[in-house]
Amino acid sequence: MERQRTLKLGLIYMTDLSRVRRALISVSDKTGLLDLAKALSDAGIQLLSTGGSAKAIRDAGLPVRDVADVTKFPEMMDGRVKTLHPMVHGGLLALRDNDDHVAAMETHGIGAIDLLVVNLYPFEETVAKGADYDTCIENIDIGGPAMIRAAAKNHGFVTTVVDVEDYDALLAELAANDGATTLQFRKVMAQRAYARTGAYDAAVSTWMAGAIGKTEPRRVAVAGNLAQSLRYGENPHQTAAFYIDGSDRAGVATAIQHQGKELSYNNINDTDAAFELVSEFDPAKSAACAIIKHANPCGVAQGATLVEAYKNAFDCDRTSAFGGIVALNQTLDAETAREITGIFTEVVIAPDATQDAIKVFAEKKNLRLLTTGGLADPKQAQQTIRQVAGGYLVQDKDNGVLDLTDLKVVTKRAPTDQEMKDLLFAWKVAKHVKSNAIVYVKDGATVGVGAGQMSRVDSCRIAARKSLDMAVELGLEAPLTQGSVVASDAFFPFADGLLTAAEAGATAIIQPGGSMRDADVIAAADEAGLAMVFTGMRHFRH
Repeated sequence: MERQRTLKLGLIYMTDLSRVRRALISVSDKTGLLDLAKALSDAGIQLLSTGGSAKAIRDAGLPVRDVADVTKFPEMMDGRVKTLHPMVHGGLLALRDNDDHVAAMETHGIGAIDLLVVNLYPFEETVAKGADYDTCIENIDIGGPAMIRAAAKNHGFVTTVVDVEDYDALLAELAANDGATTLQFRKVMAQRAYARTGAYDAAVSTWMAGAIGKTEPRRVAVAGNLAQSLRYGENPHQTAAFYIDGSDRAGVATAIQHQGKELSYNNINDTDAAFELVSEFDPAKSAACAIIKHANPCGVAQGATLVEAYKNAFDCDRTSAFGGIVALNQTLDAETAREITGIFTEVVIAPDATQDAIKVFAEKKNLRLLTTGGLADPKQAQQTIRQVAGGYLVQDKDNGVLDLTDLKVVTKRAPTDQEMKDLLFAWKVAKHVKSNAIVYVKDGATVGVGAGQMSRVDSCRIAARKSLDMAVELGLEAPLTQGSVVASDAFFPFADGLLTAAEAGATAIIQPGGSMRDADVIAAADEAGLAMVFTGMRHFRH
């Protein structure tokens, strides 16, 4: 017998256990449908269904009643209208302990629906395939969300299941409660149901804003699917989780983890920074490696091979590289893997890895290896979202990319060919360094990085000092910044930062320009014999 215990919620009394006698199934994704339908039917639950779901159940030899038989209206308008009917929504919304509701059901012959199993038209998948506007519109589900919201609202009596992965939990719940579900289970399922319709509507509104060119819609909706519950956030006292948005952009969210313990909040954040940076470099032109510590690069380099690129990146700042994140733009090979295992590394991420490389890493149980299947497109349009008190800041992702034709030489001396190559390299790296950012580069490798300082001069000095420290460690007679070029993510407001870089040995500068004192800075560069180019583009990264 069902327990008669009731729980008060507002003015409505809900029974703890609600027996399932009648279920409505209408699913786009047929995964697990027949196993679920058979289990429900075997449990004596009457099945209602629509369209392709009803056909699949019937073809499997299971008893099922078409919704059209219940509503006395055929499915019409290419299936657009089939469940939007009082016989369906009355069965979902009626309060079983409300005399007026029960009387209305009896008067109009409305049968109660105790279980709703619905998944929605594949709108997100349709958009991801690049379908045209009209096709995307046709894949916006109407009846499904309406039924889900109705059933979830009435979770005091109705169980709502919207995810295939919850089928087993539903069957286990029914088995444990003699064909009934508990209120707690129904509450959990209701929350998941509303989250699904919310995410679905967010996907539709976001796509439509883009499709009609609305860059600043009146309202924005953000949704994600739980990928991983994290042990904690940036610090142990903070809770955290990792959600993915379902996009196909290569990166941490799409990567396969081959080994190592679970990624932490900080691991995910730093690995994303590393992979976005290394994706700036075309793997067909050269191998590239980026080593990240606390979301800032401590070494970035190109090379004829991955192992060469890694060694050059490592030699920029060996101290900071310890416990860092390594990102590669080509398939990880065994030689590079062996070199990486020379120090403790938290995560390695690459488009792919050879089996020999995977075997090398297998000896380092705590090292995480991720492969993404490709690089992130640095020009791909995306948005970044940051929460502030009482709201959100939304902006386009910084996907600004320069080539030689975008640069303006502003000094008497023009950069040499090698200086120009290094300037463009340094500019790519500076884009991924926290402001104020200063990046020294020589021969396709960073030799000093100054990040996150309140003063641009301090960033110049810190980067130069790191270079001097590495020269001592490497047994060099001169700091690595001698003969280097330098990139600044924003303009030099005064000549002091530029002169500090010159004192460190830099011979060429790349910066946005645009300061009120540009003329003074250019004059100082000319007097020091420096070459300088303006980009006309800033790369602040806060």
